[in-house]
Amino acid sequence: MTRTVSLGHVDSRAGGKALGLRWLHEQGYQVPATWVLLPPFSEPIDVAGIPSAGQLYAVRSSANVEDGGLASYAGQFASVLNVAGGADLASAVRRVLDSSSVEGVASYRRHQGDDRAIEMSVIIQEMVTPVVSGVAFSKNPMTGLSEILLECVEGSGELLQGEGVTPYRWVHRWGEFIEAPDSETLPDAVVERLVSDVAAIASAFGSPVDAEWVYDGVDIWWVQVRPITGLDDITIYSRRIAKEVLPGMIKPLVWSINVPMVNRAWLDLLEEAVGDLGLRVEDLARAFGYRAYFNMTAFGEVFAALGMPRESLELLLGLPMGIDQPTFKPSHSTVAKTPNMVGMGLRRLGYGRHVDASLPELERVYRGFAEKDLADLDDGVLLADIEELRRIGIEAARLNVVTPLLANVFDSLLRRVLTNSGVDPMSLAPSGQGVAYDPNPHLDDIAARVSMLDPAERAAIVEGGYGAMSGELKEAFDEFLDRFGHFSDSGNDFSVAPWSEKPDVVVRMVAARQPLERAPVSASVNTVPRWKVPAVRYLRGKAQTYGSRRDAVSSTYTYGYGLFREYFLELGRRLTDRAVIADVDDIMYLSFDEVVDAVEHGGDLQSDVEVRRSEMENLEDVHMPDIIYGDEFVPLSADADAAVWTGTATARGHHRGIVRIVRGLDEFEKVHPGDVIVIPFSDVGWTPLFAKAGAVVAESGGMLSHSSIVAREYGLPCVVSVPGALRIPDGSTVVVDGYRGTVTLEEES
Repeated sequence: MTRTVSLGHVDSRAGGKALGLRWLHEQGYQVPATWVLLPPFSEPIDVAGIPSAGQLYAVRSSANVEDGGLASYAGQFASVLNVAGGADLASAVRRVLDSSSVEGVASYRRHQGDDRAIEMSVIIQEMVTPVVSGVAFSKNPMTGLSEILLECVEGSGELLQGEGVTPYRWVHRWGEFIEAPDSETLPDAVVERLVSDVAAIASAFGSPVDAEWVYDGVDIWWVQVRPITGLDDITIYSRRIAKEVLPGMIKPLVWSINVPMVNRAWLDLLEEAVGDLGLRVEDLARAFGYRAYFNMTAFGEVFAALGMPRESLELLLGLPMGIDQPTFKPSHSTVAKTPNMVGMGLRRLGYGRHVDASLPELERVYRGFAEKDLADLDDGVLLADIEELRRIGIEAARLNVVTPLLANVFDSLLRRVLTNSGVDPMSLAPSGQGVAYDPNPHLDDIAARVSMLDPAERAAIVEGGYGAMSGELKEAFDEFLDRFGHFSDSGNDFSVAPWSEKPDVVVRMVAARQPLERAPVSASVNTVPRWKVPAVRYLRGKAQTYGSRRDAVSSTYTYGYGLFREYFLELGRRLTDRAVIADVDDIMYLSFDEVVDAVEHGGDLQSDVEVRRSEMENLEDVHMPDIIYGDEFVPLSADADAAVWTGTATARGHHRGIVRIVRGLDEFEKVHPGDVIVIPFSDVGWTPLFAKAGAVVAESGGMLSHSSIVAREYGLPCVVSVPGALRIPDGSTVVVDGYRGTVTLEEES
C-alpha cells in the first residue's frame, strides 16, 4: 500500500530529491509544504491525506537513481505543475510513475550504463506563485572555479528547460559580480540573498551544490538541492608561469628529458615539505600545442596538504580578484605539517655549504662527459651515459631550484627591511652575478678590443665573422667560448644550437655591442636606522653570496644539460646512417623511449618525424590561452580574423568538427557521427540526435535547458545562448570550447 509522509518523516527510501528537500527544511531554508508518496503504489493512487480545497500542487519524481554521483537523470522523468487536488492529483502521480518506463529513459540508461532497478517515490509540493524561478550553482560547474552562477526566468521554472528561452544570468566571484544582465528581473537585494544562501547551503552540505528556487515577489523558496558532480574530473592547466620557465615550443625529445628531470626535483622538494602527495612526476606538467603547461590541480594537492584553501591557486591563474578572495589561515593540516616544514628549513640553513661542496664535483663529472670522444663509444655506452646524465641532472636540477629560491628569499627580506626603513632597495641591492659566471664583462672586454681596431679590420670581422679573427683577439674569443659557449638562446632547450656552434653570430654580436653600464651602489648601510644595520649587513651578505651561488649553479646546470645535445646528435648521426631518420636533427622530434627503441631495434621513424614537424609548423602561430580546462584541448588555428561566436558554456569539453545546422526533426539524417549540431533549441524529442553528435551549439537555453542537460549526460561539449548560431556556415569546421563558451570558425566548406 502507498504511504504518504510529510517532509520531516522522509527516510532513505524516498530518493535523493526528497532527501534534499528534507535537508533544506532542517537547515532552516523555506521549502513549500511537501508530501512524499512512497512505494509500493496501489491502484487507485491514494492521495486522500493531501488537502485539496483551492490548492495547486507540483508533482515531481524522486527516484533512487536521481541526483546522485552516478547520473542526475535531470529532465528524464515527468514533472506536472499547477495540479488541483483529488483525481487530478492522482492522475499526475500516475503520469510521473509511468515516465520511468518510457523509451527515452531506457535509451538514457543504456547510454549511462545504469542497470539499477528504478524505485520511484513521488513528491507533491504546494505550488508557489512564481514571479521568477531559477537555479543557483555554488561553483562554476564547467570549470570548477570559485564562481557562484545564478540563472532565472520570469514565471515558472519549467521555462528554464523550455523551447527558445534564454535565462538571465549572474556570475559572482569573490565578492563581486563579473557578469550581470541589464534587466531588473530580480531586485538587487534578492540577488545578493541568493548568492549568500547558496554559498551557505554548499558550506553546510559539505560539497558544491546546484539548487533550484522560486521567488514569489516577497520570499525565496527552495525547491531542490543536489551535489554538483564531476568537479573532481576537471584538471586546470596554466601556462602563466610555465612560459617563463619553459618558453616557446618544445620538441618531443627535449620534453622527454627535461620535464621528468626537473619535475622530479620539484616533487622531491614539495614532498619534503608536506609529505607524500600521491602525485607522479608526469602529473605536474603537460604539453598542449607543444607548449608547457603546469597542472594547477596537482599543485592544489600541495595547497590542501598545507591547510590552504584550494581556491588560493586561482590567484596564480591571473583570474580577476575580489574583496572576498581566499586568504591563508592556518588550519589543523598546517599545524600537522609544521614539523616537516621546520625540519626542511633547518636543513636549508647550511645549504650554502652543500652547494659549495657539490658544485665543483658536479663540474668535474660534467667535464668528464664532455671530454669523451662520442664517436668511439658503442650504442650501449652512449645510452648508459645518457641515463647517468639524467640521474645526475636530477641533483643538478635540485640545486637549480633550491639555490635561486634561497637567493630570492634573502633578496626579498633585504628589500622589505630597506623599504620599511625608507631606503630605496636598489641603492643597496647586492650586485647580481659573479664575474666568473657573467658573460657580459667578458663580452665588453672583447668588444673594446674590436673597437680599437682600424675600420678595415673591424669591417673584415663583421663580414667574415670568426674566421676573420686572429692573434690575441682570437685567443680571447676562444677563451670566451670555452667558458661560455654552452649558453644559447634557450638554456632549457638542447635542440637549440649553443654559442659554441655558431661563433660567427657571437662575433657579430660582439662587434655591434655597446658596453653594459652598471649602476653604482649609491648608498651605504648607514642610511638605515642604526639598530637595523646588523640585519641589513647580514641579509645583504646572504643575498650577495646566494646570488653568486645561483649564477654558478645556473651556469653549471646549463653546461651539463647541454651535454644531452652532443649525445643525441651522435645518436642522430647513427640513426641517419641506418635510415631510421633522414637528418641528424630529426632525432629531436622523437621521444627518448623512441630513440632507445630505434637504437636497439632499428625501424623507420621518418614518417613520425614529418608528422610532428608539420604539427609544430602548423601550431607555431596559434593562439594558446594561459589557462586550459580539461585534458582534451583543441588548439585553434592561427587566423587572427577567425569568426568567433560566444555564448554560455553548459557542458564541458573541446571538440573540432563539421557544422550541421539542424532546425527540425526532418533534418536529423544530415548529421554524421562527430558532427557539431547547431540547433535553435531542443526538447526530449531531439535526444536521439545527441547520440551521434560530437558537440552541441544552441541559439537559446541555459544551464537547465534540455540541450545542456543531455549534453552533460552524454559527455558532449555544449554552448547555448549563442546569438546568430544558425548563421554559422553549414558544413564549415569549427572548434567548440565547452569551458569558455566559444565556437570558433576554422574553415568554411
